[in-house]
Amino acid sequence: MSTSHPKLTIGLPVYNGEKFLQQSIDSLLNQTFSDFHLIICNNNSTDNTDEICRNYAAQDDRIIYYHNPSNIGCACNFNRVLKLSRSQYFKWAAYDDLHAPDFLSKCIQILEDNPDYILCHSHTLLIDEDDNFLQNYEIKLQTHAEKPEIRFHELLTKHFCYQLYGVIRKTALDKIPPMGGYGNADGIFVLRLAMQGKFYEIPEYLFFARCHDQQSLSMFFPNFLLFTNNNPQYSLDDLPDFYQYSVWFDSSNQGKLLFPHWRILKEYINSITHSPLTFHQQLSCCRSIIQKLAGTEFLLFKDLLIAFKVYFLRQKIKV
Repeated sequence: MSTSHPKLTIGLPVYNGEKFLQQSIDSLLNQTFSDFHLIICNNNSTDNTDEICRNYAAQDDRIIYYHNPSNIGCACNFNRVLKLSRSQYFKWAAYDDLHAPDFLSKCIQILEDNPDYILCHSHTLLIDEDDNFLQNYEIKLQTHAEKPEIRFHELLTKHFCYQLYGVIRKTALDKIPPMGGYGNADGIFVLRLAMQGKFYEIPEYLFFARCHDQQSLSMFFPNFLLFTNNNPQYSLDDLPDFYQYSVWFDSSNQGKLLFPHWRILKEYINSITHSPLTFHQQLSCCRSIIQKLAGTEFLLFKDLLIAFKVYFLRQKIKV
């Protein structure tokens, strides 16, 4: 294992990823940019993930492998790989996604040449279990806007947080709280990151996001391909169950009385008050939240109704 501090650290949290993990690791090790450490945190997988990781770590000294003695939940495992980083730049990688060979080199070069950007990612292609092309991911947001309130407004719209898998300045990551253990925590994290600076999206398809039945998008977002296309057939009935989603992010939420939609609202507000914004910028962000809530107020009421049933009707929490 290399002990030097490379320019980039890649963090790969994984749980039961044997089906796609080798392809994902290969696409990282075969990058034209090679000055990185790959930190893999196995969240106590029950499949062949451990053997795969140990074999790769024995073959390439850029790989640093950790096996958690128990499953600490998705959010905690994401945070752990970041905490172990000591590099100038950081990137998360999913166990099932792929990257073009020049993804890292192009992202690093953009950040080196543009100090006013804190994150660089690329256009995204969606692929299936067999690497077949599904469609282009067409949600393009103005996260490059100079005004942080515009970036805030843009990231309140429907998107799948693929920015999270870009290359990020570690100094920007150090200024925001770690990812929380609640539904939509990844969306809140990206939002807070955008309050620290602009994102650059390379107009090339260098990132390949895999769609399959075992991923969180498939489990919690019914018909999510309709979502990515802004298809009018996608309705509020297709929104994820944020109770189950919160348990997936943090297994300690199992069986607890949660107010997941109120929690998301609270974190939106915290993202404003804890960011370096002027008073007028904060007001603009608050207006964006009000617009975001329009038509979904019933979800807040749903949380209160569940709490009423638990406290007064003694119903069990169904998570």
